[in-house]
Amino acid sequence: MSYSLLESIHSPADVKALSVQELPKLAQQMRDYMIETLAPIGGHLGAGLGVVELSIALHYLFDTPDDKIVWDVGHQAYPHKILTGRLSGIANIRQYGGLNGFTKRKESEHDCFGAGHASTSISAAYGMAVGRDLKHESHHCIAVIGDGALTGGMAFEALNHAGAQNNRLLVILNDNEMSIAPNVGAMSSYLAKIITGKPYTSAKGAAKRVLEKLPGALEVAKRLEGQVKGMITPGALFEEMGFRYIGPIDGHDFDDLLPTLDNCKTLDGPILLHILTKKGLGFSPAEEDPETWHGLGPYCLKTGKPIASTSKAPSYTQVFADTLADLADQDSRIVAITAAMPGGTGLARFAKRHPNRCIDVGIAEQHATTFAAGLAVAGKRPVVAIYATFLQRAYDQIIHDVCIQNLPVVFCMDRAGIVGADGATHTGMFDIAMLRCIPNLTIMAPKDEQELKDMLATAFTLDGPCAIRYPRGNGLGIDVQTPSILEVGKAEVIAEGDAGLVISVGTRFADCQAALECMQNEDGRSFTHINLRFIKPLDTALIAKHLQNHRSLVVVEEGVACGGIGEAIATFALTQGWQGHFKHLAMPDVFPEHGSQAEILRDLHLDAEAIVNTLRAI
Repeated sequence: MSYSLLESIHSPADVKALSVQELPKLAQQMRDYMIETLAPIGGHLGAGLGVVELSIALHYLFDTPDDKIVWDVGHQAYPHKILTGRLSGIANIRQYGGLNGFTKRKESEHDCFGAGHASTSISAAYGMAVGRDLKHESHHCIAVIGDGALTGGMAFEALNHAGAQNNRLLVILNDNEMSIAPNVGAMSSYLAKIITGKPYTSAKGAAKRVLEKLPGALEVAKRLEGQVKGMITPGALFEEMGFRYIGPIDGHDFDDLLPTLDNCKTLDGPILLHILTKKGLGFSPAEEDPETWHGLGPYCLKTGKPIASTSKAPSYTQVFADTLADLADQDSRIVAITAAMPGGTGLARFAKRHPNRCIDVGIAEQHATTFAAGLAVAGKRPVVAIYATFLQRAYDQIIHDVCIQNLPVVFCMDRAGIVGADGATHTGMFDIAMLRCIPNLTIMAPKDEQELKDMLATAFTLDGPCAIRYPRGNGLGIDVQTPSILEVGKAEVIAEGDAGLVISVGTRFADCQAALECMQNEDGRSFTHINLRFIKPLDTALIAKHLQNHRSLVVVEEGVACGGIGEAIATFALTQGWQGHFKHLAMPDVFPEHGSQAEILRDLHLDAEAIVNTLRAI
């Protein structure tokens, strides 16, 4: 397939050199290139395909890096990366040493703001706009936000703030689900062009100057204008918040996009441009199933079907979802909550069996947590299924609304630990440290699929809140049985030996086992291995017992060292008067890069080889 036009683009300057007539050809080649190039590696294909024309139009009319374009979340910025000199890097995006899957400031001067969580773009772009005006500069600041990200409360906080001021800001609402308004077609496009054009704005300004001289006339005119706009446009909400609303227009039609965006450049104050796009446009599998194709692994270019994992073991996500559905069969109080991630958290599977008890609150982690607290007050047993990295957004609500009141809310934290290709923004590295200090909260980490089932069943026996952390990816492939209730706060002794004490936490169990087997084969030394199970409460009695028999202690966890459970165990050992050699294998005080889970664990010295090297030194 020929990409001659696309391959001539090395910077936004090359985009500007094209004629308007060449832009659709460039868009088609970009789509074909992304579909073909991402097939072997996967990635966020659907979102990128939906903003090809918008990306081209923005770089055709605006001047990055001087003008600032903030892409909300950043997963839809593949076309932006292509147009800013990173075409060849798409073949290795999200791979070890390759391009980041999101915007990243240190990757390119054209990435003015990095993000991996949603709903941040308007706040960031408005901050840039205020900073620009304080420095008496004149560049443009643009936020591109999807209708999904607009469900996050932070986006409305930013709209509320920016709309009350008069700083020049352009917010582009990329509506790919038509969730705010239906496409009203050619008439809407025509009205959008008219109301952003100079004749309209000039006439409006002249009318204002005349009406200001007539007592009361201006207020009457404003009320009339608002009433009329409310009847003919879907943007009354944004107008009331202080934004000039424009649209909706077709986000795939350059004849709509270019003149409208060009006119927006001339307007003062906060502007909201509403464009309608189709996620996955140009690749029928992604168009038909946008949720699956939001972000996925390798796929077959001919059939469009995802290439299935070769592992026969179910993922931890699947085990969680199926176990929760089974438990909900027996307990009508169980209600599952997701913050716009029913597929990623597995709750789509739960919803098939219990549709009335699976609630999607949108990208609103704070609301999800306090909403769960309300359900608990009402006598339900809410389960908040959420990625560990996204739970960070609800920290205040966990403390104030759940734990202070000791309400029985279950937090199930998927993707705890290293996630791989999505990198630092999605790594679940802080949950142990941030939750361990909260009173009333029980925290568990399973070593395998069976223990995840057991812990989930145990959670519903507790009278207060609890959290369960489990990793991304497949389990160990063990035979699972009906879940059993665990004794709260009790660790598990896996093996006993005299060479030292090793305590593994959740996800690091399998590599610890492999390392201990290696040591047994290498020099005949055997170690005591404890599977911690409960991060809180800590099984101090068992640990104290084994500390008496060992002069070496190694704690291995997949979370940050600062504030991790290793610190708690070391502190406890000191209070017991223990004197010996202590080694804590955990994530160092850095944000990890992206790559496969195995590659990142290797770099952070948390894999089996690193554990073996640590044990050799004992």
